[in-house]
Formats: sequence, structure tokens, C-alpha cells
Amino acid sequence: MLAATRMAVSLLKLRIAVAIAASTLAGMAAASGNAPPAWQAATLFLAVLGASGAAGAFNQYYERDLDRLMRRTCGRPFASGAFRPSPYWLAGFLALLIASLMLAAVFTGMAAALYVFLGAFTYGIVYTVWLKRRTSWNIVVGGLAGSFAVLAGAAAVDPAPQAVPIMLAVVLFLWTPPHFWSLAAAKGHDYQQAGVPMLPIVVPVYAWTLAILAHTSALVGLSLVPLWFGMGVAYGVGAGLGGAIFLWTSIALCRAPSKAAAMTNFLASLVQLLMLILGVVVDGALASWA
Repeated sequence: MLAATRMAVSLLKLRIAVAIAASTLAGMAAASGNAPPAWQAATLFLAVLGASGAAGAFNQYYERDLDRLMRRTCGRPFASGAFRPSPYWLAGFLALLIASLMLAAVFTGMAAALYVFLGAFTYGIVYTVWLKRRTSWNIVVGGLAGSFAVLAGAAAVDPAPQAVPIMLAVVLFLWTPPHFWSLAAAKGHDYQQAGVPMLPIVVPVYAWTLAILAHTSALVGLSLVPLWFGMGVAYGVGAGLGGAIFLWTSIALCRAPSKAAAMTNFLASLVQLLMLILGVVVDGALASWA
């Protein structure tokens, strides 16, 4: 049972999927309007989790040849041979995606479901099939996948576009490249072995470290702008402290590039995202109680 659970977690990339689904809750909390009931929020969370899991599973199926070449990914089910490729797998992934979209459409509206679809499509097709093997811009465009989760959450409250959720979506868009570039720098041999043109593999050190610092500076600055739109102290603490940690490690990486510094920056990006999401959710909860 434990082995099957681990296999499912790996296949559906549930660690990433949970973070994306949590971003949906942040979009809900940041939107102005009557917050949906808890069951509706949970339903959308599950819909995003399922759609993200379907896209992640397709990613592993499609990239099994690359995954075999990378130490970090060679143990994944399709890469290791634990699962054999078959059209039935693709049918299953598609069924999971459709079920997730239907869940979102029925219980949170067509606008939210559209954003859920766009997130899965961006990661599964635009990033995985079209861009990843072709250009170092792969993860820049692929960063849109997580941004759509924020917009899906906001659309569940009000389908009309709102300033704060859009800003948070842009923050997440800016967050994705330095997050993955840091990982690519720390695991550079893997990406070279697989021939994946991640930015730290194809440009000089000064270029990719500056790119990471520029993205981090921009996202940290933008993450503070919602304070002028009414976000409260809890949000300010989460965005400010998490952003300061991420910015500090990005500066350290730029000054003294190394695999260890890159991995530290990768972990700092996770801390920043967690604190930002918690800040939004706690701030929204406090506002509703008040």
C-alpha cells in the first residue's frame, strides 16, 4: 500500500500539484466579493489538484526518454519501467482531466473551469510538448501554468478580472523561472545529459544568475503592491519576510555562484511561495471574520 501511494504521488507529481492547488485558495482569498463556502473551495482545490496531476502524469509519460537520462528523475514510474507505455495511460490521464474540469465547471462556474484547463494545457502541451526540448524560454512561458490557478480561484468568487488576483498571478509567473533555473543550476549535469536547454546550461554564469536576481527582484517588488490595494498585515508579513529570504539568497547566488548556493535559492523560492500563499489566505480569513 505504501509503495502504491508513493508511486501515485510520483506519477501525478502531487507535491507540485498541491502547491498549485493551494495557489487557487490564494486567488479566492485575494478576490473581492462573497467568499464561496468551504465545500466549494474544497471542490475547486480538488479539481485543480486533479487537472494538475493529469498534466504532470502526461509530462512523465511524454518525457520518459529524458527522465531515464537524469539521476533526479530516473526512478519515475515510466522512466524506471515500473509502468509500461500504453494508450490506456493516455486515456486515463485525459479522463482525469475531463472529470476535474467538469467538477470545476459544475460547482464553481465556467470561468474557473476555463482557467483550470488553461493551466493544465500550458504545462502539458505548451511546456512539455512544444517548448521544453526546443528553447531556454521553456520555463518562462511554462510559468503561466501556475498563474492560471490563482485566476481560477478568483473566478470562483467573481468571474470579472480583479487587480490583486492578477498581480498575484503575475508574481507566480515571475516566480517559476528562478525556481526552476536554480534547480537546473544545482542539477546541471542532469540537464546537460538529457539535452534540455535550461538557461543555466546554455548561457554564461553571469547571465543566468542575473536573470534569477532580476526575476526575484521583480516578483518581490510586485508582491508588495497589493498592500496599496487593501491587503492587510498578515499578507504584508508573509510577502515581505518570504520575499526578503528569496531576494537575499538570490543576491548570494549572484555574488558567489555554486551548486550549493543554487540549491539554497531553490529551497528559498519554496519558502517564499509558502509564506506568500499563507499570508493571502490568513489575511482573507481575518478580513472575513472582521
